[in-house]
Formats: sequence, structure tokens, C-alpha cells
Amino acid sequence: MEKIHIRIIQRSSELPVMKADNFFHSPELFHITERTPGATPFMVVAEDEQKHCVAHLLAMIRRRGTLFPPFLYTNGRIYGQGEYDDTLEHPEEIFQMMLKAITLKFRRHLCLYVEVSDVHPKMFGYRIFRQCHYFPVHWQEVHNSLHTKNPQEYLSKRTRQRIKKARAQGVETRAVKSIDEVYAFYKLLKGFYRTKLRRLIPPEKQFMELSRYEKAQILITLYHGKIIGGSACVYSEGNAYLWYLASKRKSHPALHPNTMTIWYAIKYAYEHHYSHIFFMDVGLPFKKNPFMDFILKFGGKPVARYRWFRFYISWINRLLGWLFKE
Repeated sequence: MEKIHIRIIQRSSELPVMKADNFFHSPELFHITERTPGATPFMVVAEDEQKHCVAHLLAMIRRRGTLFPPFLYTNGRIYGQGEYDDTLEHPEEIFQMMLKAITLKFRRHLCLYVEVSDVHPKMFGYRIFRQCHYFPVHWQEVHNSLHTKNPQEYLSKRTRQRIKKARAQGVETRAVKSIDEVYAFYKLLKGFYRTKLRRLIPPEKQFMELSRYEKAQILITLYHGKIIGGSACVYSEGNAYLWYLASKRKSHPALHPNTMTIWYAIKYAYEHHYSHIFFMDVGLPFKKNPFMDFILKFGGKPVARYRWFRFYISWINRLLGWLFKE
């Protein structure tokens, strides 16, 4: 791959013309991240001799604060393995070059850890990640097919009754209509993840930007005008992705806000002819995973993935790599 040149872009004004079918590596998400406080985007671009972009990968650094040491730190985040020109015969070779370049950039910015998710197929870049000292953690997703049957056919009788009853009580789900509703959704999301072990959510500004983007939606579930649930969905390459989900299921259990929110997202994706809806984060693949069992009731299939991690402190990285060894 001597004819390929790698460069990392930090300003949207410097982005070259590129294939942009994948939302998670698109100039649009770069712009959104660029306008989000506490986040810095990096577009890793692979160019040929004619300066034509043949592959690109979007990464970001986010600043975080905690109540415990180190109190303030940064972490790197990548969704997927990037986007590649259809003419490339060996995309993994270019991926290796891009991953090495962005890993070095993360180290120079003292990122405490890097997380790479949604890599598919599952084994893509396995050897390359290992060479760059990343370690894999088994993760779970759920994928619902929407191009074979009406998703309503997959619903159990009990789920249909819950949806019908909730609607009769006045529960509705729709897209946000104002900035105030986006703010209310974000407040719900923060409260929902406050007690979660993994509660990393982007700043409010990112959801404000997403609500204005034509290939994304902030959905809210309301009861008597009050938000009791919501989700953030994006649409890319003919598929829908449920990115974030939150609800007040404990204070409003009889209204089933999660059921209503998820069902609307599935129904919307089906009616707009998306092939699948992907639930991006169902958690670790424990034998007992109530959330995954709940999602599967909508007719999806569990899909095992790897999430790749790399910690800045070498001995911690080696220790965690040993703990999560396969």
C-alpha cells in the first residue's frame, strides 16, 4: 500500500470530497461533533496518488468528568471500521494504516482509553486490532429484519395488548417539535443513565444538532403532555439505528413507555422502507440479560459483536486484556 497516503483532518473546511453513505463516518457527523462542546472530531483519510479519497474513518475525542480520580480525562470513540471505495480489493490493509494513525493521535492527546464498536463482520481487522494492542470484549446487539414481513406479525399477543392499552390511555410517540422537547428528552436520558455503570452520553448540544439533521430523529413518548420515554435514531445505508433509549418505566410501569418508544421506531423504519433496524447497545452477553430479552420480543435476532478497547496506561491495558482474554 505504498501509493496510499494517510492524513488526519481536524477542520471541516479541509474535508475532501468523499463517499458518504455511512452516517457514522460522514461529513455530517463530523460537523455535528465539531459543534458539540467537549468533543473533537478527527477524519482519517486515505488518498491515492491522485489525491482521491479511497477510504475514511471518523473518530472523536470526548472530555469527561467524574467524581473519582482521574476526575477529568478524555476518551477516544469510533463507530465501525470506516467507509471504503468499492474498487478496493483489500480494505483491511488500508484499515490497518488508518487505525495505526488514529491510535497514535489518541496517545498524543493522552486519551485514557479508546473504544471501537459496531465493527462488522465480527472478525474484520481482528489481527490488526491485536497488533495495535487493543483487546476485545464480547458485546450484544439485536437486529430486526423489516424487508420480509410486517413487524406487527412478530409481536406477541401480550405486546399487542400493551400497545393497544397504552394508546387507549393517551400515550403517544412522535418526533420532537421544539428545542424545549429536545432538552426534556436529554434530561430524561441523563437521569436514566445516572445509575448505569456505563453512562457515557454525548453533550446536549449533539442531540440538538441531531434533531435538525434530516437523517436522524429524536423520538419522544408522551402521556398527558409529559415525556415518559424517548430515543435517538439515525438512518444510514438503507437501515435504521436505535442509538440511545431511555424511559420512566419505574414511575410509569403500567404505561410501558419503552414498549411504545421502541414500537414506534420499528414501525417508522418499516413504513419508510428501511431494511433493518439495529439496536446498537444491548449490553454484555450475559445469560440473564432482561433488556435483551425485552428487545427480542419485537422479533429481532441477537447478534454477537466485539467491542475493542485500548487503555493509555500500558500495564492496565495488559491486565484488562488478560482478564477479557478469550
